[in-house]
Amino acid sequence: MAALDLPALHASHGGCWLRDGGRTRGVGKGEAITAAADTLLLLLNAPLVASRLGYPDLSGLDLLELFAFVHPARFVVPTPKGLAHALGLDEPAGDDAVPALLQQAAGALLERCERDDWAEREGAWTQLQSLQKMRWPWAGLLLQRVRKPQRAERWLFARLPEWDEAPERPQPMQVTLDPAEVTARLAALTGAAAEARPAQRAYAVEAAQAFAPRQREGLPHLLLAQAGTGTGKTLGYLAPASLWAERSGGTVWVSTYTKALQRQLRRESRRAWPGARPDGSQPVVVRKGRENYLCLLNLEDALQGGFGGRAAILAQLVARWAAYSQDGDMIGGDLPGWLGTLFRQRAITSLTDRRGECVYAGCPHYRKCFIERAARASAQADLVIANHALVMVNAARGRDHAQRPTRIVFDEGHHVFEAADSTFAAALTGTEAIELRRWVIGPERGAKGRRRGLSARLADVASYDEAGALAVQAAREAAEALPGDGWLQRLAEGEPSGPIEALLAGVRAVVHARDESGGQDAGYGLETEAAQLPGELIELAAEAQAALAALRTPLIRLGVRLEALLTEPPDWLDGPGRARIEGARHSLAWRVDLLGAWEAMLERLGGPTDPEFVDWLAVERAGAREFDVGLHRRYLDPMKPFARLVLEPAHGVMLTSATLQDGGDWAGAIARSGAAHLDSAPHLSTAESPFDYAAQAEVLIVTDVAKGDLSALAGAYGRLIEASGGGALGLFTAIKRLRAVYGRIADRLARGGLPLYAQHVDPIDTGTLVDIFRDDPRASLLGTDALRDGVDVPGHSLRLVVMEQVPWPKPSILHRARRAAGGGSAHDDRIIRARLAQAFGRLIRSREDHGHFVVLSAAFPSRLLSAFPAGTPIRRVTLAEALQRVAGRVPAAGAESPALPDGTQRAR
Repeated sequence: MAALDLPALHASHGGCWLRDGGRTRGVGKGEAITAAADTLLLLLNAPLVASRLGYPDLSGLDLLELFAFVHPARFVVPTPKGLAHALGLDEPAGDDAVPALLQQAAGALLERCERDDWAEREGAWTQLQSLQKMRWPWAGLLLQRVRKPQRAERWLFARLPEWDEAPERPQPMQVTLDPAEVTARLAALTGAAAEARPAQRAYAVEAAQAFAPRQREGLPHLLLAQAGTGTGKTLGYLAPASLWAERSGGTVWVSTYTKALQRQLRRESRRAWPGARPDGSQPVVVRKGRENYLCLLNLEDALQGGFGGRAAILAQLVARWAAYSQDGDMIGGDLPGWLGTLFRQRAITSLTDRRGECVYAGCPHYRKCFIERAARASAQADLVIANHALVMVNAARGRDHAQRPTRIVFDEGHHVFEAADSTFAAALTGTEAIELRRWVIGPERGAKGRRRGLSARLADVASYDEAGALAVQAAREAAEALPGDGWLQRLAEGEPSGPIEALLAGVRAVVHARDESGGQDAGYGLETEAAQLPGELIELAAEAQAALAALRTPLIRLGVRLEALLTEPPDWLDGPGRARIEGARHSLAWRVDLLGAWEAMLERLGGPTDPEFVDWLAVERAGAREFDVGLHRRYLDPMKPFARLVLEPAHGVMLTSATLQDGGDWAGAIARSGAAHLDSAPHLSTAESPFDYAAQAEVLIVTDVAKGDLSALAGAYGRLIEASGGGALGLFTAIKRLRAVYGRIADRLARGGLPLYAQHVDPIDTGTLVDIFRDDPRASLLGTDALRDGVDVPGHSLRLVVMEQVPWPKPSILHRARRAAGGGSAHDDRIIRARLAQAFGRLIRSREDHGHFVVLSAAFPSRLLSAFPAGTPIRRVTLAEALQRVAGRVPAAGAESPALPDGTQRAR
């Protein structure tokens, strides 16, 4: 294998290295930028290199783009080490060896294209013709090595398989699972050589109760199961789930909150369902919202000129991936998470259906649609791996009636409350309103893209049905009252157009008038409660309400006409047309509901408050820039609609997590599960963690880092990461402080061989950041809430968790209302303990793990200490002693001292 003899550049916080003419040398940033501007250099992750150099216009021959072309749908950690492992090359010994590796990797990838056993050859030559016209830097080098096929290659859309219709599955048989059968199935899944775990066996038997026949309508078997980390809860509930699916012929839905757990579930489920059925169908299917999947019609538009510049190259690489993708999942599936960030655009999301514009059977690619294939496959599956949002949205919008699950396991059950809070919320904002306008009317003049209005999507209906045509026309006219492009600028200039923009201008004025921050919170959103509002705003709300009602009425009429066409179909309505009208009817229904929710919100602005809801006005900001304005409504208790729409129709529901309970108290878990809104009490189950926390972990509360001192905070983070030799996860409650700490310590750590990455700083998606962190035991990662319980990094790569302070709840209007209803400070304490427990849960993921959990807060209240597992040593120490302990210079055994009155241990 010959290395590609082209100049190569590598830049990190530790410095810059340039290889040219067979020699690698360290260079300054200025020389590196000059070299990159003068010639095409081999790079790895150009946006990241650009951020290290402070040169945003950097471009070159990015090895990640080449990898995405040569090996679409194949995983690689986008680092020098990850690339070396993926290609079977030697890992670079240091930063100075990376440029040579880039030359070797480029040579290996180009050589792969010349080999007869290149698995992803089909379609490559044809796409290279297009990529060469787009001046993709790699095209010329690849065309020298990718031979022209003897026969013309099929276009992507001709290669994708079609899905098949299948009859509905019969209702599941009523079966009761015997505990002995459940434990036998568990033993088969874990393997004969696996260590016996009594807690896991007991947990599996308890989980089986959720699959028993229901005794009364509206009263599901509801199980709340606390399972400590290490219990083995995934196989614990998959054992009865697989047994029930086998015996009853029914489908079990397992719902998660994070994509990481979905991937884990897919792997674990192979033990129960090792392969496809004899007829080729899949017993396990992953389902997500349609906004996660590639829309083939959007891709076709992008390939035919809808995208320009770098985005057009991205579309070609996505097309390569689509031909080899397992399921077309672009967000957390087998599309590399780093691919979109390479192009510094939101083009990835433009290739999904985020606006609800699907034309269903009217689409020329309908029979090959990834979304439709997943929906049909899930109807025949034994196990559907979904997410909390999809389960709730389907219930709320009435979609997939035939697929509404009767047995559901909500893993990561501690997130069900916040998922329901988001799902059953209403927000009349400029962003939401303009999206509705575009859905009804279509694109603004001169706008690019495939956004199609109702007239275009229902053209054939309008041409054959006069009443339907009149309803479409009336809806289009009424939708003119909604905000259009440039609405935010008009609000800022005091020149709103139409009743909705006038209302939003009034909302903005009231929020700014009531702001009491004195400018100290610049960069954060502003809000005020929807009470004691001025009369002018009430009048504007009445006018806006009338405008919304004028739009909702023709949409209702159109829905009635579509229903009539389906009930008594005309001669011209064929099968595909019927499917498209069915899809349009569902889309109409939930938008009619949305308008109804907005009208109800406006109607109550001038009247008495509804105790079931919390209403407020808000101006959303990012930095000093306003990006949205509107009115918001949330249920005071979102578990009420959750219980009505999700729990009551089900037969058995299990909520499970390692952090359901609050220090052994079930009250909070019951309240946040929806159980309080059912006429029967839930069954409660607890499985203790098998880990020896007294020997494996230590909690250190540092007492001498002053709050608000950024220099001291950054110094503490830097020294702690150095003491642990990397492997640190730093958790922040504010992005501003995260960036400040990162900026102060990243260069110093890198010079010591300790790479540091950060959310909201590095141009890398969160999932890829976690992949990089997991792959390098000397790397550290800083982040916010998304990393608090979305990270699964067992082993030596994560051995230190550092929290900058106690994770207090944000003092929002919604929080204030729930705090008052939930017991005041006790409500806050439950939230904080849950966050601490989730963060601590990142640290010990296996029996071999050891580590420290550090909180840089002298004012850490003792009442919160029950968040940590029983037996975990907890010490209040100075930073100096914390550094000693993290570095391992203080022996863990025999180091404990008598407890202080608050229960913590005094350090010697």
